[in-house]
Amino acid sequence: MKRAFYDRSVHDVASDLLGCVLRHGEASGRIVETESYHQEEPACHAHIGLTPRTHTLFERPGTVYVYRSYGVHALLNAVVEDEGVGAAVLIRAIEPLEGIEVMRARRGPVPDRELCSGPGKLTEALGIWLDLNATSLLGRGPIQIGPRPGDYEPAVVIGRRIGITKAV
Repeated sequence: MKRAFYDRSVHDVASDLLGCVLRHGEASGRIVETESYHQEEPACHAHIGLTPRTHTLFERPGTVYVYRSYGVHALLNAVVEDEGVGAAVLIRAIEPLEGIEVMRARRGPVPDRELCSGPGKLTEALGIWLDLNATSLLGRGPIQIGPRPGDYEPAVVIGRRIGITKAV
């Protein structure tokens, strides 16, 4: 995907990522759930402004933002909109496509439907950790997002954020 894909409204990118294929190493999956965050929202880390923790959110569109949630899980986001604007799309869930045995080895004995059914689960399954923060989704970076297949039309449901109203 080119930078122009990410250099758009956070809500448009969040919808358009549905059905795209996320890959890290030999493991991949179809993106089936996303969540948008913009600096104007209290739930967005960028809401507090530019800090050492949030600086990646203000980078060029197509930058990877990985952060630790509750001191446990690494969560994967795609930085979007103009450089200097704090906005990102959280990848919440994927449908595993390739490298499922690798995912199982990383996640342990869980049912297939739970391998990547949450943002912390999918990063664990794909082997994505904090060291990938601030890398690029463009070109041949370690994390890649490819376009959705032409015959795949995702069902898009837009709802309220559940369980979070303020960044932690």
